Amino acid sequence: MSGNGQSAGKLALHYIDGQFCEGAEGRRFANLNPFTGDVLNEVAEGTAEDIDRAVRAARRAFDEGPWRTMTVEERLSFVERIADGIAARTEELARLEALDTGLPISQTKKQAARAADNFRFFAEMVRTSLIGEAYPFQNRFLNYTVRRPVGVAGLITPWNAPLMLATWKIAPALACGNTVVLKPAEWSPLTAVKLAEIIDEAGLPPGVFNLVHGFGETAGAALVAHPGVQLISFTGETTTGKTIMQNGAATLKRVSMELGGKSPVLLFADADVERALDATVFGIFSFNGERCTAGSRLLVEKPLYEEVVARLQERLGRIRLGDPLDPRTEVGPLIHPDHRERVLGYIRLAREEGAEVVAGTVPDHLAGGNFVAPTLLLGVRPDMRVWQEEIFGPVLAVMPFADEEEAIRLANGVRYGLAAYVWTNDLARAHRVSQALEAGMVWVNSHNVRDLRIPFGGMKESGIGREGGHYSFEFYTETQVIHVAIGHHPIPTFGKGE
Repeated sequence: MSGNGQSAGKLALHYIDGQFCEGAEGRRFANLNPFTGDVLNEVAEGTAEDIDRAVRAARRAFDEGPWRTMTVEERLSFVERIADGIAARTEELARLEALDTGLPISQTKKQAARAADNFRFFAEMVRTSLIGEAYPFQNRFLNYTVRRPVGVAGLITPWNAPLMLATWKIAPALACGNTVVLKPAEWSPLTAVKLAEIIDEAGLPPGVFNLVHGFGETAGAALVAHPGVQLISFTGETTTGKTIMQNGAATLKRVSMELGGKSPVLLFADADVERALDATVFGIFSFNGERCTAGSRLLVEKPLYEEVVARLQERLGRIRLGDPLDPRTEVGPLIHPDHRERVLGYIRLAREEGAEVVAGTVPDHLAGGNFVAPTLLLGVRPDMRVWQEEIFGPVLAVMPFADEEEAIRLANGVRYGLAAYVWTNDLARAHRVSQALEAGMVWVNSHNVRDLRIPFGGMKESGIGREGGHYSFEFYTETQVIHVAIGHHPIPTFGKGE
């Protein structure tokens, strides 16, 4: 183990073959504080050469190292040691993530705890659910299946919830016996480095886990194209996901894609309006609106529309913006000045398209950060870009509907299909509408509450594949079939001249 820890204020290094190191070309880039705009630290910039080093190390660890030959329990003891290391540093990880992303610390604490849970959960899933099948045949054969690790997993993670989403991929990859090269988002590197420290301290064999920082166009593209990588799991924007699929096709990579969303909330007149409003406001404005499953389109049955809009406007003014390290803060700064400008661009576009923009205010003392006030878009139409495209910020578009049929048509009328939320006290309608929605996940009378045993993923342009629970095994393992003859059976004879 190298032992040279990294944190905010220090140069964030790569972690390759069991060592923290600079990049081959010595390049660096600045990591900005979303709250102040100051430079938090410098980050080693990975190149194709660094990716190649990391992949080769992962390949050696998979082919030649002890990771592949150790027992399942020995491997899972490492996975659980990582969980313990994360749990012991929950406060530090939560602070780093709030500092790095602008997410309120009250929310990053939950993400840090979930990161430890991910490792424990997948260790237990491998023990109980990574099983094969056996089929005796005519008393002469035993046919059975085994699950085998695939090889080197290239994991490309986003800048929102970077710690939790990295562990959501790393934990099943390692638990199933693969080796890993992680390329985290360049805007949020801090918790990836701390996670590498924790993994280093857990004593994993060199090369089993590797970390290379860098940009998607260089380090990410090199990881996708590398012939030594068998798996690419990507969470991020849909256009990037399409590019990854194209570039990975030459080497027949297995891909899992969790992409964008424009998730609808369907609020029927018979629903518990107070609970629905609580869930809707939390769903779009928590995480600073930078959440793929955010309910960013609110569809309200016409008898409720005026009341709901009035109550939403009232709540906007009470949402607390502030320092992400302040436990009272509900909405912090967006991750990066470029992303803030993108979100503000959509708000300007909404006005140009004819929508009414109702926004809270950003206090003067927060003017130095990447803040966007929680915003409602009213008077929107289905053809507007702000209704169709993912904004990924604290912006909620609201539209009335006349009946169930119209609600379903409006909800489905976008290219995304990740999540949806249905609010009604009519049990038959709840089932009927949920099954009519083009969404990989539907919550009824609830906000986004996750059960780790359930698959996560979307339809249409929101992704390909599912991860979570035993569904992760379909991606991170190969199914091998073994046919064993257990008795004599006729074999056709060829070439004996009889």
